[in-house]
Amino acid sequence: MQQIRVCTYDGPGTEPVIRTVPWPKIPDRAALIKVGACGVCGTDLHILKGHWPKPLPWPFTLGHEIGGVLVEVGSEFTSDFMDKPLRLGSKVMIPPLMPCGRCYYCVHYPEHANKCLTPVYYGRYLGFDKAPHLWGGWAEYVYVDLDMLPGTKIYKLPDDMSLRLGSLSEPLTSCIRAFNRATRAGGFSWGATVVIQGSGPIGILAVAAAQEMGAGRVICVGAPEEPRLKLARKFGAEATVDIAQLPTAEARIKAVRDIIGGFGADLVMDCSGHATAGPEGIEMLRDGGTYVEMGQFTDAGSIQTSWHRICTKDLTVLGSWGFTGNDLPLGVDMLYRTRDKYPWEAMQTIYPFTEAGVAQAVADAMAMKTVKSTIVPWPELVE
Repeated sequence: MQQIRVCTYDGPGTEPVIRTVPWPKIPDRAALIKVGACGVCGTDLHILKGHWPKPLPWPFTLGHEIGGVLVEVGSEFTSDFMDKPLRLGSKVMIPPLMPCGRCYYCVHYPEHANKCLTPVYYGRYLGFDKAPHLWGGWAEYVYVDLDMLPGTKIYKLPDDMSLRLGSLSEPLTSCIRAFNRATRAGGFSWGATVVIQGSGPIGILAVAAAQEMGAGRVICVGAPEEPRLKLARKFGAEATVDIAQLPTAEARIKAVRDIIGGFGADLVMDCSGHATAGPEGIEMLRDGGTYVEMGQFTDAGSIQTSWHRICTKDLTVLGSWGFTGNDLPLGVDMLYRTRDKYPWEAMQTIYPFTEAGVAQAVADAMAMKTVKSTIVPWPELVE
């Protein structure tokens, strides 16, 4: 059988290494996914910078924003997590965080199953040494096995959906859940004025999600102008604030308030991953507004702030971590429904699956030369 190429890293600050592994045997409740496209996430970048707060099983394969095709399936691997039928050739995606469905949080607090005590994590907590060594999206194939890892979840994509589009469903769903958190808390409703802090991939996706979920006005704060803020406006941001042109928090707060007018934004969402965004963002809010933190997936450090401002402004402050098993179809549906409405593929810069290609994808993402670096092992799958 043919060999499969897999990219691994030996630790923070190291270079990518492409290794070969044998084609695995596929049991009855397992499958093999041919990777069409896999995004480079900000979390991947933080891991490579050494910011991840927990031990990691180096060496391992990064990549969790996967759109692929089933090329081999076991006899009992017949449907996805939502009971949609699967077959050879089905387009699918798998999320990184897969709740087990059995632990305390999964059973008693399903809306917080994202805090599962024993989740499956592709692209992060499954080391390369674990056979068959295909546990992340920066590879030609990904292996899934419902007996080996019972918490695994797989989602069918529409047959005519681009795999490049499918690879955006994971990060977009994180944005949708964050807005839904605010909705349930009474902090986001139809016609709301929203400020998005951060113009990276999560920020751009949040601009689109805010509009689809009913926002009246959306303003994006970030940098650089090319390619990120320009793209935010193409995605529907009414206005953008360039932090490179306004280097102080006071200047940015004033710029946002001048654009919004009145008393400030109804909701501010941090998608930047910068620790200082929080104290700045709450000053962009009207009194009684809502602040949502969804950008701190890794520990960027402590901040100095005043709890008095949160109290005296009567704010709602929410954190949002990833999403639950039932959230993912929301992201897939939004992408498919709006596939011709937003310039989704303009977000993505394509890189080949070589050591040099992966290294460049990471470097360009870190330098903010791209919005969403996307690794494509099999170009014919995404043409």
